[in-house]
Amino acid sequence: MLSPKKTKFRKYHRGKMRGKIYYRDKIVFGEYALQSLSPGWITSRQIEAARRVITRYARRGGKLWIRIFPDKPVTFRAAETRMGSGKGNVEYWVAVVKPGKILYEIKGVSDSVAKSSLKTAAYKMPVKTRVISKLD
Repeated sequence: MLSPKKTKFRKYHRGKMRGKIYYRDKIVFGEYALQSLSPGWITSRQIEAARRVITRYARRGGKLWIRIFPDKPVTFRAAETRMGSGKGNVEYWVAVVKPGKILYEIKGVSDSVAKSSLKTAAYKMPVKTRVISKLD
Protein backbone atom coordinates (compact mmCIF):
# COMPACT_ATOMS: atom_id res chain seq x y z
CA MET A 1 0.00 0.00 0.00
CA LEU A 2 1.13 3.55 -0.68
CA SER A 3 2.10 5.83 2.21
CA PRO A 4 4.71 8.55 2.66
CA LYS A 5 8.10 7.65 4.11
CA LYS A 6 8.25 10.85 6.14
CA THR A 7 5.94 13.81 6.75
CA LYS A 8 6.50 17.18 8.37
CA PHE A 9 3.68 16.55 10.87
CA ARG A 10 2.22 13.26 12.11
CA LYS A 11 -1.43 14.34 12.19
CA TYR A 12 -3.36 16.76 9.97
CA HIS A 13 -6.66 18.59 10.16
CA ARG A 14 -9.48 17.35 7.94
CA GLY A 15 -9.54 20.45 5.70
CA LYS A 16 -12.01 21.55 3.02
CA MET A 17 -12.58 20.23 -0.50
CA ARG A 18 -14.04 23.32 -2.13
CA GLY A 19 -13.67 24.29 -5.77
CA LYS A 20 -12.37 22.79 -8.99
CA ILE A 21 -8.81 21.92 -9.86
CA TYR A 22 -6.96 23.88 -12.55
CA TYR A 23 -3.65 22.00 -12.52
CA ARG A 24 -2.95 18.30 -13.12
CA ASP A 25 -6.17 18.22 -15.14
CA LYS A 26 -4.66 17.31 -18.53
CA ILE A 27 -3.25 14.05 -19.89
CA VAL A 28 0.55 14.30 -19.78
CA PHE A 29 2.05 10.80 -19.97
CA GLY A 30 -0.48 8.41 -21.53
CA GLU A 31 -3.17 8.34 -24.20
CA TYR A 32 -6.22 7.56 -22.03
CA ALA A 33 -6.97 8.70 -18.50
CA LEU A 34 -9.45 8.42 -15.63
CA GLN A 35 -10.56 11.88 -14.47
CA SER A 36 -12.52 12.68 -11.30
CA LEU A 37 -15.78 14.63 -11.52
CA SER A 38 -16.52 15.05 -7.80
CA PRO A 39 -14.49 15.78 -4.67
CA GLY A 40 -13.52 13.15 -2.14
CA TRP A 41 -10.87 11.17 -0.32
CA ILE A 42 -9.33 8.12 -2.02
CA THR A 43 -7.61 5.71 0.35
CA SER A 44 -4.36 3.92 -0.42
CA ARG A 45 -6.30 0.62 -0.53
CA GLN A 46 -8.66 1.98 -3.20
CA ILE A 47 -5.73 3.27 -5.27
CA GLU A 48 -4.09 -0.16 -5.09
CA ALA A 49 -7.32 -2.00 -5.94
CA ALA A 50 -7.85 0.12 -9.07
CA ARG A 51 -4.20 -0.34 -10.08
CA ARG A 52 -4.57 -4.12 -9.84
CA VAL A 53 -7.73 -4.06 -11.97
CA ILE A 54 -6.09 -1.99 -14.71
CA THR A 55 -2.91 -4.08 -14.87
CA ARG A 56 -4.81 -7.37 -14.90
CA TYR A 57 -7.19 -6.15 -17.58
CA ALA A 58 -4.35 -4.90 -19.77
CA ARG A 59 -2.53 -8.24 -19.29
CA ARG A 60 0.91 -6.68 -18.74
CA GLY A 61 0.62 -4.69 -21.94
CA GLY A 62 1.25 -0.97 -22.03
CA LYS A 63 2.28 1.39 -19.26
CA LEU A 64 0.27 2.78 -16.35
CA TRP A 65 0.83 6.04 -14.47
CA ILE A 66 -0.78 6.73 -11.08
CA ARG A 67 -1.17 10.51 -10.78
CA ILE A 68 -2.36 10.62 -7.15
CA PHE A 69 -0.55 9.83 -3.91
CA PRO A 70 -2.05 9.33 -0.43
CA ASP A 71 -0.19 11.89 1.68
CA LYS A 72 -2.89 12.89 4.19
CA PRO A 73 -3.19 10.85 7.42
CA VAL A 74 -6.65 10.03 8.80
CA THR A 75 -6.92 9.41 12.52
CA PHE A 76 -9.50 7.52 14.61
CA ARG A 77 -10.18 7.63 18.32
CA ALA A 78 -10.63 4.27 19.97
CA ALA A 79 -14.23 3.22 20.64
CA GLU A 80 -15.73 4.21 24.01
CA THR A 81 -12.94 6.66 24.85
CA ARG A 82 -13.56 9.60 27.16
CA MET A 83 -13.30 13.18 25.92
CA GLY A 84 -9.88 14.80 25.93
CA SER A 85 -6.56 12.94 25.90
CA GLY A 86 -5.64 14.22 22.42
CA LYS A 87 -6.11 13.16 18.84
CA GLY A 88 -6.33 9.50 17.83
CA ASN A 89 -3.74 7.37 16.07
CA VAL A 90 -3.20 7.39 12.30
CA GLU A 91 -5.32 4.58 10.81
CA TYR A 92 -4.84 5.04 7.05
CA TRP A 93 -3.68 7.48 4.37
CA VAL A 94 -5.81 9.29 1.77
CA ALA A 95 -5.31 11.36 -1.37
CA VAL A 96 -7.50 14.46 -1.54
CA VAL A 97 -9.18 14.62 -4.97
CA LYS A 98 -11.09 17.55 -6.45
CA PRO A 99 -13.15 17.67 -9.66
CA GLY A 100 -10.96 17.59 -12.78
CA LYS A 101 -7.96 15.76 -11.32
CA ILE A 102 -6.39 12.98 -13.41
CA LEU A 103 -6.18 9.77 -11.36
CA TYR A 104 -4.68 7.20 -13.76
CA GLU A 105 -3.16 7.29 -17.24
CA ILE A 106 -2.53 4.37 -19.59
CA LYS A 107 -0.61 4.01 -22.86
CA GLY A 108 0.46 1.22 -25.19
CA VAL A 109 -2.78 -0.79 -25.31
CA SER A 110 -5.66 -0.76 -27.77
CA ASP A 111 -8.50 1.74 -27.57
CA SER A 112 -11.10 -0.75 -26.32
CA VAL A 113 -8.80 -2.33 -23.71
CA ALA A 114 -7.77 1.06 -22.31
CA LYS A 115 -11.33 2.36 -22.04
CA SER A 116 -12.76 -0.81 -20.53
CA SER A 117 -9.91 -1.23 -18.02
CA LEU A 118 -10.28 2.38 -16.81
CA LYS A 119 -14.05 1.97 -16.64
CA THR A 120 -13.62 -1.15 -14.50
CA ALA A 121 -11.20 0.76 -12.24
CA ALA A 122 -13.80 3.52 -11.88
CA TYR A 123 -16.02 1.08 -9.95
CA LYS A 124 -13.33 0.94 -7.25
CA MET A 125 -13.28 4.73 -6.83
CA PRO A 126 -15.44 6.54 -4.22
CA VAL A 127 -15.80 9.58 -6.52
CA LYS A 128 -17.59 10.05 -9.84
CA THR A 129 -15.17 9.67 -12.76
CA ARG A 130 -15.00 9.66 -16.54
CA VAL A 131 -12.61 8.19 -19.11
CA ILE A 132 -10.95 10.76 -21.36
CA SER A 133 -8.48 10.43 -24.23
CA LYS A 134 -5.74 12.67 -25.58
CA LEU A 135 -7.53 12.78 -28.95
CA ASP A 136 -10.54 14.61 -27.44
